[in-house]
Amino acid sequence: MSFVRPEAQALILRWREVLVGAAVLLLGVWMASGFGVLRWVGYGVFLIGALLIFTGVQRARFRTGKGGPGVVQVDEGEVMYYGPWWGGSVALRDVSRIELAGGGDTSVWRLHQPGQAALVIPTNAEGAEALFDAFATLPGMRTGAMLHALNNREGAADHPVVIWSSGAARLH
Repeated sequence: MSFVRPEAQALILRWREVLVGAAVLLLGVWMASGFGVLRWVGYGVFLIGALLIFTGVQRARFRTGKGGPGVVQVDEGEVMYYGPWWGGSVALRDVSRIELAGGGDTSVWRLHQPGQAALVIPTNAEGAEALFDAFATLPGMRTGAMLHALNNREGAADHPVVIWSSGAARLH
C-alpha cells in the first residue's frame, strides 16, 4: 500500500535527477559555509549539484509519458524497439537522420538509415527515456532544440521535424 498518490509518484519519478541535484547542491552550500578544506570541497559539491540539476531538467523534459506501445532498449550504440505491430534495430553509427513526427501522445521518433526502412519508435514507449543519452552522443546533436521540438508538438501532427541529420543543417 502506497501513501503517495500515483500522480505524485509519476511527478517525483520524472524529476528525480533534479531532486537529487537539489539535495547535493544544498549539501554543497552547507559545506561551503564551513572553514578550511571543507569550504573548498563544498564549492565542488555545489558545482556537482548544479550540473545534476541541469542534466536532470533536460532528462525530465525528454520523458513525455509512459504507457505507449512497445519497449525500447539501447545497448552499446544499438537502438532496439520491440513493438506489438512493428519493431527493429539500428546502430547509431548508421543513422543518417532522426525525425520527430506526430503530435501529443502519438508522437514518434523516426530513425532513418540508408537502404532500410525507418525505425519508428513511439515517444512514450517503455524505456524511451534511454534515447536521450543515445541521441546526445551523435555529433552535432543540439539537445536543447530536440527538447523544444518534443515539448511543443501541439498542432504539428502533419509536419515531421528533422531533429538531426548527418552532415546537413541541424534543427534551428
